[in-house]
Amino acid sequence: MSTPTLRDVAEAAGVHAATASRALNPETRRLVNSDTARRVIKAAEALGYQPNPIARSLKTSKSGTIGLVLPDLTNPLFPPIVRGIEDVLGPAGFSALIVNTDNDPAREQQQVMTLRSRQVEGLIVATARLEHPLLQQLHEQGVRMVLVNRRTDDLDVPSITPDDARGVELAVEHLVKLGHTRIAHLAGPQSTSTGVVRARAFHSALRGHGLDDDPALLVTCDYWSEEEGARALRQVLDGGAEFTAVVAGNDLIALGCYDVFAERGIDCPGEVSVVGFNDMPFLDKLRPPLTTVAVPHHQIGVEAGRMLLESIHEPDRSPRSVFLPLSLVVRGSTAAAPASRA
Repeated sequence: MSTPTLRDVAEAAGVHAATASRALNPETRRLVNSDTARRVIKAAEALGYQPNPIARSLKTSKSGTIGLVLPDLTNPLFPPIVRGIEDVLGPAGFSALIVNTDNDPAREQQQVMTLRSRQVEGLIVATARLEHPLLQQLHEQGVRMVLVNRRTDDLDVPSITPDDARGVELAVEHLVKLGHTRIAHLAGPQSTSTGVVRARAFHSALRGHGLDDDPALLVTCDYWSEEEGARALRQVLDGGAEFTAVVAGNDLIALGCYDVFAERGIDCPGEVSVVGFNDMPFLDKLRPPLTTVAVPHHQIGVEAGRMLLESIHEPDRSPRSVFLPLSLVVRGSTAAAPASRA
């Protein structure tokens, strides 16, 4: 059997195709007599008719879709963000088209071009590179955008970010209370706003507690990855500087620390305590379970979805930026500092 068309529905309901189209569209149904609308809907259901969203978007420039631009689909922090976005978009009649950029500017540009060719009505961008000319270009072209996990002073666009600086302060404060005075930081990539903010906050927190900000205890990771976390911790250890605790740029970097503890026979938390950042799933299953800064990822997605819908439905509304508070989840990877090395 051939796929039923709008004309088939109109003939079955005894109305003009334009009337059937208005009756089947919730936004224009009010323009049709209620009895006629019910007759059209009943005919569509009987025929198994499904509206063609591509054809509709070509007529109206409204596709009912948004583009979600992610830097790394394998990073466990993104699924709950995506879920939060979809929990908001779905009831509003929108769906998300997700693309992965692999943190590659050229790939990102190509993926965004593909999204725009599909008539997406806006973008939620979760990449966090400091140098990001594409965002400026999109903003100048009038593309509706919401930034996730980052904000920028250069663009007047909505953003939703966790209070990363406060999260790092909580981590350092926790370790200081446990008696740690020599604390290393395995920082995230300094090409990202997240890595820069967390590293700055770490330095500030040390100074706030009157601790020595030893350059030997800071190593920058090139990627937010377990492998880079392991490499960075080996560098600190091989450098010979004494320390009793580590604040990792994120949980994946912290997992790299666990790898090095295993290969070098280091007891965590007996010899070295570790704090992560993000509170990824299953951290409580590690041995020892990882103490980490909890980020409300689902709520970030919810707020991002709401902001983009606001931008679509209220285009004259002033953009707003939201900081979400964070909390520290204390588990077994942190303990009192060894007396002889604190």
